Amino acid sequence: MIVADSSTISPNATRRFAERVRAKGADYVDAPVTGSKTGAETGQLVFIVGGNEQSIARLQPLFGAMGKTNVRMGDVGKGQSAKLGMNLIIALTFEGFAEGLTLSRKLGVNPEDLVGLIQQTMVRSGVIDYKAPFVLNHDFSPNFPLRLMHKDIHLMLEAAKEARVKLPALETVEEIYEVASEEGYSDQDYAATLALLEKWAGL
Repeated sequence: MIVADSSTISPNATRRFAERVRAKGADYVDAPVTGSKTGAETGQLVFIVGGNEQSIARLQPLFGAMGKTNVRMGDVGKGQSAKLGMNLIIALTFEGFAEGLTLSRKLGVNPEDLVGLIQQTMVRSGVIDYKAPFVLNHDFSPNFPLRLMHKDIHLMLEAAKEARVKLPALETVEEIYEVASEEGYSDQDYAATLALLEKWAGL
């Protein structure tokens, strides 16, 4: 038997679970995903995998049914570690985009014009390309709910504390998520932090 866990949890907890599963004679693979709701519905997820190569090879038919690719990051726990790093980048990239939109709009720039400019420069990113159409329409229906990104941010900060790593930008973003949660945005998409920034800016 192989237990394959595609949730996003603590790397340390993952290693503990793997030890318990292996003590029973089975194996354990951590395989968190990226691709959001749309990727799951269309079979285009990317699995971020930690585990031994033989077990991962046996799981290929399942990965192939649900995703477009899987990337092995190393031994058990490394999939979760890489996923936290990925989500950290996503959270900070979007927050920069949201703050840039808010400031430029307050200064009189049309948001559609700013997005058009971004898409022609080195600032362009997959996060902005994906989120911009929703954000411009103020559509915060959940592809990845804010409460789940907030949960992942807590995991990132916990892992950073254990590894003695300082993440000052993420600590600030976590405060924004805390206020957004208190103000009722938890079940909306994490892009709803823009609505909070606009509220603070009086827009």
